[in-house]
Amino acid sequence: METLQSYVHQGRKNLKKWLAEPKVLGGLRLLGISLGGFCLSAASLAGYPQPFAIALVLALPGWQALAAAIGSYIGYFVFWGSYGRLCLGWSLAALSMALAFGGTVLARQARLLPPSLGCLIVASIGTLGQAIWQIPGPPVPMYLLQVLLAGGCTYLFSLVLEKRTPVANWLAWGVAVLALGQIMPVPYLGLGYVAAGALMVAGAFPAAALAGLALDLAQITPVPMTAVLTAGYVVRFLPVKQGLFLLPGLMYVLLMSLCGQVDLYPLPGLMLGGLLGKYLPTGTAAPHRRGETGVLQVRLEMVCGVLSQAEQLLSQAPEVPVDREALMEKAAEAACRGCPCARSCKDSKRIAHLPPLLLQKPLLSSQELPIVCRKSGRLLAQLHRSQEQLRSICAGRERQREYRAAVMQQYRFLEGYLRELSDTLGRRKNVAPCLFRPAVYFYGNRPQGENGDYCQEFPGVEDTYYVLLCDGMGTGAGAVGDGRTAGNMLKKLLSAGYPAEYALRSLNSLCVLTERPGAVTFDLVQLHLYTGKGALYKWGAAPSYVIGSFGVRKVGSACPPPGLSVTDIQESREEVSLRRGESLVLVSDGIPEEEAQLCCSRGQGLSPGELATQLISRGEEAGPDDATVVIVRLEGR
Repeated sequence: METLQSYVHQGRKNLKKWLAEPKVLGGLRLLGISLGGFCLSAASLAGYPQPFAIALVLALPGWQALAAAIGSYIGYFVFWGSYGRLCLGWSLAALSMALAFGGTVLARQARLLPPSLGCLIVASIGTLGQAIWQIPGPPVPMYLLQVLLAGGCTYLFSLVLEKRTPVANWLAWGVAVLALGQIMPVPYLGLGYVAAGALMVAGAFPAAALAGLALDLAQITPVPMTAVLTAGYVVRFLPVKQGLFLLPGLMYVLLMSLCGQVDLYPLPGLMLGGLLGKYLPTGTAAPHRRGETGVLQVRLEMVCGVLSQAEQLLSQAPEVPVDREALMEKAAEAACRGCPCARSCKDSKRIAHLPPLLLQKPLLSSQELPIVCRKSGRLLAQLHRSQEQLRSICAGRERQREYRAAVMQQYRFLEGYLRELSDTLGRRKNVAPCLFRPAVYFYGNRPQGENGDYCQEFPGVEDTYYVLLCDGMGTGAGAVGDGRTAGNMLKKLLSAGYPAEYALRSLNSLCVLTERPGAVTFDLVQLHLYTGKGALYKWGAAPSYVIGSFGVRKVGSACPPPGLSVTDIQESREEVSLRRGESLVLVSDGIPEEEAQLCCSRGQGLSPGELATQLISRGEEAGPDDATVVIVRLEGR
C-alpha cells in the first residue's frame, strides 16, 4: 500500500508539472474552446439552429477564434446535416471577421462592434440563403430572434471572457445548458441534465434557475425543469449537509409524480450531475460590485482620468524657443560700448546684425567673422561669452525636458497601475497553486551592514516571487546607503503589485531627478512559482549565468547604468526557466566577468556555498570592491 501511494503521489506530481507547461495548457485551452464551439452549435429553439457558436467565435481573438470556428463547423455538420448549410456560412463569416477585428484596438474601443458583426452575419447570410441559394429558412419571428441572439450572445461571451459581472456568468450557463440539452451521447444520459444537476448542487441560485428555464425552452421533457431546479435549490438552505448530491434526482421524481408525467430520461443525467457538483467548488455568493466596491472603482477611474489628462497637458505644453538674435545683439552692444573706434566705425550697424549661427561655432576666430572689425578681440570675447550663455540656456532647457519626461512617465505608470487595480478590484480571481518553492542563497565578502550590495528576497502578488541584487557603486557608507535606499523602495513597489518595468523606470527617473547617474545597478529576478519560469531584469549590472544539465548559459550583458536619461536608456529583460533544477547565479561587478564565467563552467557539480566561495575569492584577487553572489533555485513542493 505504501508503494502504491508513493506511485500515486509521484504520478499526481508529474501530472501537475505536465499541466504547468505553457504549451500543454495552450493546447488544452484550444481543445476546450473547440469543444465549446461544437456543443454550442447544437443549440435549438422550436427546431431551428441558433447562432450561439458564432457568438463564441466573434468574442475570441486569433487562434482561439479559429479553434471555436472549427468546432462549430463540425457541430453544425453533425447536428444539422444538409439543413445546416446556412450555419456553416455563419461559421466561415464569423471566423473571417474574428481574424480581421478580434483583439484589435478598434474592437476594444468599440465594444459593440463584435455584436453588430454577429447580427450582420446572421441577417445577411439568411437573406442570401433564401433569395439566391433557395435554402428554406425559418419563419420571420425566428429569423429576427436568431439575429438578436447573435448580437446578444456575442456581447455576453465578451463580458464572460473579461470577467466583468457574475450576471454574465449566470446567463452564459443558461446558454450552455440550452445547447447541451440537445446532446445525448448515450441513451438516458443528456449532457444538459448533467450540467443542470451540477449547477443545482454547486452553483448560484440564478444560474440554477436559468438552467431550468433553458431546459424548458429546449422542450426535451414535459416535466417543468425550472420548478425542479428552483425547488431543489431551496432545500439547500435547510441545515442538512449530507446527501445534497441526491437532491436533483429526488426533486425530479417528486415533481414528476405531482405533474402526472412519466419521463425517466432526465433522471440519470440529474443524478450524475449532482454527484459531480459534490466535488465542484460552490459558487453561491456573488462578489458585490456595487456599494463600497463600486464607489472605489469609480474613484479610481476618475483618478486615472485626471492622471491621463495631466500627462496630455504636459506633452502639449509649448516650449519657448531660445532667442539667439537677442544674444547676438547683446554681444554686439557690449563689444561696441566703450570701444575707442566706435565713432569712426562704419560697420557698427552690421555688427549689431551678425547671423546667430556664429553662436554655434565653439572655436570662433576673427577669420570666420563676416565683417572686418578693428577691435576683433573685444567682439570675439563677447561672442564667446554669449556662446557660454547659450550653452547654459540649452542645458537648462534639456534638464527641463528630462524633468517633464520623468513626471509624464510617472503619471503614465500610475494611471496604468490604478486602472488595472480598478479592473481587478471586484473580480474574483482563481489564484494559481505554487508548485515550486524558492531556495535563495546570499554570499558576500563583507557583512550586510558594510556591503554596498543590497540583497533581498520577497513574495509579490499571487504566485510571483522576487530576488533583488542592488549594487551601490563604490565602497563605504555612501555605497551602502545608495544600495539600501534604492533596494527598499523597489521592494515596496513590487510588494504592492507595481509592475517590474514601472518600478525600475521609476527608480531610474529618481536617479535622473536627483542627479545621481550610475549610483546603483539592478539585478531583479521575477519568478512564477506555478510555472517555474520568470524573467531577469538588468540595468547596468554584470552578466548572470544559468547552470543546468545543458551547461552554462550567459544571461545579459554590460549596459549603461540607470540615471543617465529618462527616455533613451531602458532596462534589459531576459526570459529564464528554473523548473528543471537549473541554478541562476547573480554576481556583482566586484567579480570580473571572465573569472565568473570560468568558475560557473567548472562548478556545475558544486554546492551553492562552494561555488560562491570560488567566485568571491576571484573577486578579492581582482580588487577591494564589494563582491556578492546570489544563487537562486526552485524546488518542488
